Amino acid sequence: MFDFLYHKDPAKLRYELEDVQSPQLWRELYPYKRVCRVAFDDSFILPRPPEQIFITDTTFRDGQQARPPFTVQQIADIYELLHRLGGHSGLIRQSEFFLYSDKDKKAVEACLEKGYRYPEITGWIRATKEDLKLVKEMGLKETGMLTSVSDYHIFLKLGKTRQQAMDDYLQVAEAALEHDIIPRCHFEDITRADIYGFCIPFAQQLMDLAAQKGHPVKIRLCDTMGYGVPYPGAALPRSVSKIVRTFTHEAKVPCEWLEWHGHNDFHKAFINTTTAWLYGCSAANSTLFGIGERTGNAPLEALVFEYIALTGDDDAAYTPAITELATYFQKKLGVDIPANYPFAGRDFNATSAGIHVDGLLKNEEIYNIFDTRQILHRSIPIIITDKTGRAGVAYWINHFLDLPEDQKVDKRHPAVGKIYEKIRDSYSKGRTTNYSHEEMEKLVSRYLPELFSSSFDELKKLAHTVLAKIMLDLASHPDMASLDLQRINPLMRDFLQESPFIQYLYLTDVNGCLLTWNVSDIGDLSKYRQVKLGKDLSDREWFVRPVKTGRLHITDFYKSYFTGKLCLTASVPVFSQQDEIQAILGADIRFDELVKIQEDFATDQNLA
Repeated sequence: MFDFLYHKDPAKLRYELEDVQSPQLWRELYPYKRVCRVAFDDSFILPRPPEQIFITDTTFRDGQQARPPFTVQQIADIYELLHRLGGHSGLIRQSEFFLYSDKDKKAVEACLEKGYRYPEITGWIRATKEDLKLVKEMGLKETGMLTSVSDYHIFLKLGKTRQQAMDDYLQVAEAALEHDIIPRCHFEDITRADIYGFCIPFAQQLMDLAAQKGHPVKIRLCDTMGYGVPYPGAALPRSVSKIVRTFTHEAKVPCEWLEWHGHNDFHKAFINTTTAWLYGCSAANSTLFGIGERTGNAPLEALVFEYIALTGDDDAAYTPAITELATYFQKKLGVDIPANYPFAGRDFNATSAGIHVDGLLKNEEIYNIFDTRQILHRSIPIIITDKTGRAGVAYWINHFLDLPEDQKVDKRHPAVGKIYEKIRDSYSKGRTTNYSHEEMEKLVSRYLPELFSSSFDELKKLAHTVLAKIMLDLASHPDMASLDLQRINPLMRDFLQESPFIQYLYLTDVNGCLLTWNVSDIGDLSKYRQVKLGKDLSDREWFVRPVKTGRLHITDFYKSYFTGKLCLTASVPVFSQQDEIQAILGADIRFDELVKIQEDFATDQNLA
């Protein structure tokens, strides 16, 4: 079958660099003061998918340029989930990492330690021999390198000629091969480049280099500004299909060495990436949830579903990991995924046309795109209206608060009835729109406040995290266990110096009588002197609970009688050598100190 292949000159096998004196800026396509234009040349090519297609990831490189930096632990966690999603099969083939800072290197090491074949860890560097040393030091087998190809970059950014740029790029690519590192040359700004005057001659030189060295040289086609278009008959340099075909046909780049990297400036990142697949490019570069520089990249999770749709290979991906990743991004990273975002948003499989409990029971397939319980482990959200009923309110509460089985509410719960009556009352007064989830959260928190974790609850958890080890270590210190006050008092003073966020530290005997105390702020001494040694404190919660359980106990917040500050108390038993409780150690910590610790934790996480 005749494919109607587009070539500049079908008989020409070799293209020479056109070392122009002034930059080719394609002003007829990119006038800058006006919206860019799409040109057509009435030349059509047919799809020619490669034998294998796969996904590559740049969440830790391009994706990290659009958000606060990930911590090492966050990168390790996300990498683990990427492996779970598609690394087990090789569908998610590679993941790209920065290598410049100590944190970058620690992240690479943490992921390498997992020992996974896929996603293979690759680097990203500038096209310099100095940067290449970083790849060698980390022991990576492949790295991307920045080899900008448009005259916008070569002339206006680098201040070089085309010949100078190509010579520099080739030197670094050759140096990489000499170190047994596969270079992946990033043809930056491909959709504003002179395809036949620079890109194809450069690619042919890279293929010659690969043949000489006996190692692959890969090429990433970077649609840096999102100018690519998927339209049949569109002309170079904006036609995605023709860019890919010129590289596979004219430059003889093997499909598996070719990768498309697109940006979403014109809402075409995903369709351009899948177009590249269909016309001969094996690798589709992407980021999780499309998060990337400026408007972002092709969403990795969308490419997973497109791969399955194109190949029919359901087993290549563990799709519920998409839900796990969305939960991680939302809860651990604070990423606000839009509620209607496909596959991952809170309401992506809901419809405001009014799916309610009765409808779910009849046939969910009427509105659901596929069995989201089976494929994504996502049940169908319910939209609250006057037709919802008490069962619908209970369903909403259990679903959106993700309550464990033993905490789920029944439609007969009195609070559910009150919430439903409020909803009915609003419609009787003329309301015509459905209830938003934010409105429902307010209603439910009003009538069922115990289901919501308050800021106090979070700070109480933080107090447990901060105090658990240091209090247990102090209570188990030999001097503390001796109950010798001459040894205990210096120990307590040293402890408060190291932990000034504790305002009041004290010890009672097993009967609750105060043995000794100390404060971190000397200004508080006069306030606490009214507490006499020997005072009976056996009725206090902080005393009773550890005596009964033998474990650390943390109280709820209360107003301190002595300082007037909002505080909580942590208390822990002091055991004898025979593991018998012989005293209780208590520590009061102020609310404002916990808030400072919380802020410091958040800062450390962002800097880590």
